[in-house]
Amino acid sequence: MKNLENKVAIVTGGNSGIGYAAAAELVAKGAKVIITGRNKEALAKAETELNVTGIVSDQSDLKSIDSLVEQVKAQFGKVDILFLNAGIASFAPVESASEEHYDSIMNVNVKGVYFTVQKVLPILNDGGSIIFNTSINAHVGMPNSSVYASSKAAVLSLNKVFATELAPRKIRVNAVSPGPVETPLYGKLGLQKEEVEGFGAILGEKILLKRFGQSSEIAKTVGFLASDDASFITGTEIVVDGGLTVNAVV
Repeated sequence: MKNLENKVAIVTGGNSGIGYAAAAELVAKGAKVIITGRNKEALAKAETELNVTGIVSDQSDLKSIDSLVEQVKAQFGKVDILFLNAGIASFAPVESASEEHYDSIMNVNVKGVYFTVQKVLPILNDGGSIIFNTSINAHVGMPNSSVYASSKAAVLSLNKVFATELAPRKIRVNAVSPGPVETPLYGKLGLQKEEVEGFGAILGEKILLKRFGQSSEIAKTVGFLASDDASFITGTEIVVDGGLTVNAVV
């Protein structure tokens, strides 16, 4: 159903994984979609495959965010949907986590997200939709994830505050928190293929539905929150984790 016709959407980090799937879903619903990414080649490939507009942008660089907004304003005028998907994940125990580890995550996942919202607001139509991609890591206390989990918890706090601040403009602000999802991210964590598969097998047993999620399943939730089907939903976190966080201890 094309319930996003005549809408303009920005998907940050839209050249792979959940961002790619979300861009495809929004296009299928009729929206004009802009995707961002730091890899020019990957962005160009996704641009062709998805029939979207790709803009090279680094979320950790405020000048890059300014440039993104200027380009979107010049080409599209206004936007209706902002899906803040871009983020990085790396892990370290508290005993050995470095300042670089901390800053690299927080600069992208918190500071970059915060200022992307701030700088897009002037071109975001009243009645628009802001959607954060967060994570169940903000809730579950997974070992070695302290900085990453903190970054996602911070975004969940922003979700509630921004929903309150932007309510006078009828802008809805919500978060989707995926559980384990089959994305290229797992290949970037410094783990061998066998380690990823072993981790997946163990974790899969903890998920009530006994499998990892698909990016397309997260994208369906994003499409819902972006549309008028979610017209009375704001300040909410929707957990999409196959039942992992409600699995009984015994």
